[in-house]
Amino acid sequence: MSIKRLRVRALFGASLLVLCALISNQVTYAQKPIAAAHTKPFEPAEELFFEAEFNRALLRGLDIAEFRLRSVRTSTTTETGKPYSLIFTADVTSKGFFTRLFNLKFHEQIESTVEATTFTLVKTTILDEQGKRVRATETTYDRSAGKMSWSQRDPNNPTAEPRYAVVDFSGQLQDVLSAIYFIRTQPLNLGKPFEIFIGESGRVHCVPVEVTEKKTMKTVLGRVKVIRIEPQLFGPDRLIKDQNGQFSIWLTDDDRHIPVNARVKTDYGTFEIKLKRADVR
Repeated sequence: MSIKRLRVRALFGASLLVLCALISNQVTYAQKPIAAAHTKPFEPAEELFFEAEFNRALLRGLDIAEFRLRSVRTSTTTETGKPYSLIFTADVTSKGFFTRLFNLKFHEQIESTVEATTFTLVKTTILDEQGKRVRATETTYDRSAGKMSWSQRDPNNPTAEPRYAVVDFSGQLQDVLSAIYFIRTQPLNLGKPFEIFIGESGRVHCVPVEVTEKKTMKTVLGRVKVIRIEPQLFGPDRLIKDQNGQFSIWLTDDDRHIPVNARVKTDYGTFEIKLKRADVR
């Protein structure tokens, strides 16, 4: 396989990881009231369906992947004194002409468990399939001890020694999936940046997030007011250090902060992710 194709494969996988990154039918969603028991904008349950396109030069609007993000809580009640957890899952599958063109077959499943009251990350599991290559990753977070324990194994080679790392951390830590939901709980004031610390592949990364724009956008939810955020993921000492790029997410400018659109601009082209359906319970 050519070096160029290998780089495209690596970038494609990294972009999909980030877009988990990093976003009822449309009318039903718009009519759903917010129940009084909801303590987060995505409780007690929410499922979002996205499609991703690739654009470069004459290649325009190529379907490349499907995303499904789901949030549920482990209890149907939120009485005082009864802590509960939130389970976030992401399922990303490559598809279409782009898959055939670059021989890229990608499937990733992520599950993040978060203690809801403090939004403290407890555990992350990832199953990453790229063609015949499969990796299973598990990360646990012990906030009281300040330890993040990461391990990765090859399910196709059970006798191989797994990779592992233990990293110190303090404060609040997210993974690439829970970070999306954490951002949705923030005030998101224009011109007021903030930082998120993300544990990924046995390392802790500081990710500055800029709030850059407000406008009205045509979406599957209708014409809605949105706010644009730009997590700084690319560059030296960043989450994706060996690539140039820009990552933007548009969220509804309301209490729910629903991700309706995301874009990754790179040297290889532009990945565009659009919300196609939202199911809220």
